[in-house]
Amino acid sequence: MTLRTLIVDDEPLARERVRMMLGMHDDVAVVGEYGDGQQAVDAIRSLKPDLVFLDVQMPLLDGFGVLRALEGDAMPHVVFVTAYDQYALKAFEVHALDYVLKPFNAERFSQALQRARGTIARAHDGASGPVDREQLRELVASLTAEQREKQRIVVKSSGRVLFVKVDDIDWIEAEGNYVRLHMGAQSHLLRETMKGMESVLDASQFIRIHRSTIVNADRIRELQPLFHGEYAVILRDGTRLVASRGPDNRLKKLLAEAVIHG
Repeated sequence: MTLRTLIVDDEPLARERVRMMLGMHDDVAVVGEYGDGQQAVDAIRSLKPDLVFLDVQMPLLDGFGVLRALEGDAMPHVVFVTAYDQYALKAFEVHALDYVLKPFNAERFSQALQRARGTIARAHDGASGPVDREQLRELVASLTAEQREKQRIVVKSSGRVLFVKVDDIDWIEAEGNYVRLHMGAQSHLLRETMKGMESVLDASQFIRIHRSTIVNADRIRELQPLFHGEYAVILRDGTRLVASRGPDNRLKKLLAEAVIHG
């Protein structure tokens, strides 16, 4: 069967990329492209596509707003496309088939399209069943890992612009109006506050152990008790940091699970 497909994204270049990806598949016919949510609602009602590649973040009416506006009408199958993974769980609550993070490659896009093919074929055969919650959990986990892998911090240094992978950061320390990113033997100074860094980092991975120190939990080798409720945090490379009194719940969990050397 031919999948009649709509592309909805407020960015022309993003629509072009989705169209190019779809053009690689003979069983897909793009029946329309739209740059805002209200246009998408009207087009879905009139064209009744099989599949919609739908951007989450759009002005006025976002991707979720589009689906809310369609309640009571024939709901299309949807693959969400966006640069942010924070909406993944909500996307699956509205039964999205998949959730593709920008920038995506041909392989990841083809996976989403293949999943859509299977689901739409089963729906046409009357064999579609309930949402597989375990599969959705696996999808969300893979999306989170995918986003972490892609996340970069831009650092300007000596006239150069460097792209630092977040996962490569061992720890971060405050230096006045700056923060210093430590990565093995290298470090880079970034004009940012500790609070600002916390807001962009994955809270399950990066722990603020002191007002001037954030550490990548994956780099922690051991914890050693000091005095008055403080702990020494020893990283894999031997770096020794100090966690202040009253560590947050994530460090408390590490403390509960760790073998404390004292």
